[in-house]
Amino acid sequence: MEILITGGNGLLGRHLVRAMQDRGDSVRVLVLPDEDASWLDERGVTVHRGDVRRPETLTAPMSGVDAVLHLAGMMGVWRPMADYHAVNVTGTENVCHAALIEAARIVHVSSWTVYGMAQGAPVREEHPLTPFREPYAITKAAGDMVVQRMIAQDGLAAVVLRPGTFFGPGDRLHFSRMADRLRAGRGVIVGSGDNALPFVYVTDVVQGLLLALDHEHAVGRAYNITNDRPLAQKQFLHAIARAIGADPPRFHVPYHALYAAGYAAEVVGKITRSPRQPIVTRLGVKLFGTDNRHAIDRARRELGFTPQVSLEDGVRLAAGWYRGQNESALTPALAVTR
Repeated sequence: MEILITGGNGLLGRHLVRAMQDRGDSVRVLVLPDEDASWLDERGVTVHRGDVRRPETLTAPMSGVDAVLHLAGMMGVWRPMADYHAVNVTGTENVCHAALIEAARIVHVSSWTVYGMAQGAPVREEHPLTPFREPYAITKAAGDMVVQRMIAQDGLAAVVLRPGTFFGPGDRLHFSRMADRLRAGRGVIVGSGDNALPFVYVTDVVQGLLLALDHEHAVGRAYNITNDRPLAQKQFLHAIARAIGADPPRFHVPYHALYAAGYAAEVVGKITRSPRQPIVTRLGVKLFGTDNRHAIDRARRELGFTPQVSLEDGVRLAAGWYRGQNESALTPALAVTR
């Protein structure tokens, strides 16, 4: 198959490109004009420079493709709602329109955050989209609804995936930040620590993407793709600490107090127009301090999806990469002191 991957230069894209090449697909990747895509060149991947916010840059990369895996999205940065909307909503609509012109199948990567948090039971795909009021979740839900609308009104051949928070080797957004805090002795547990965290190993999300791409009857459907054997917050953080050789967190911070601190930090950030994300945010507190579980019955039944990597094994694999990165960073300094 001739496949275009948008956002293929990120964590998920890097694992996906390798998997698709291994199975013999012809892969092309859309990357931003100023992105370093040298690793894609080394793998013989066709690189197209463009931006999902600019539909005129999608014509060439989309030409002649059989399918599009839409991974591109804005996340993890302290930016205004308008910036998030431009990428996660308008950008998604642009990609879908371009796929329609080519009659290409599209697999859209949404997010578990579209459901909201702390729902009290494993959330299924028919649950209403009620995102937490922050830019990422709101715009991912809006993008999800754009795809659903185009499926219903325009006959878009699309599948929507709602993955858990994925991590693995190369993850600087989630795993590295947690590991850095633990290594520095600044790790804390929000509340009791007994709440389930919605993490999934990155190659299990790749598995879900390939199944959604290949399965004949997946078009028009939405699927949760995550690990249905989650670790509690305390278990997850302790597993990371063991794997990187750090002390486990022992200090518990009351949830409501930390949430209030996050709110106050965000207000100060807006008043001062700080370009830096506050050290604590309400979203981060809710992510780590509330119980979030997602059912994958539909994906199991209709796609044959089964998580292959336990979260404990995933932590060990990600920690191996993390330790290697830190050892490499220390090497020049060690060489000078000899």
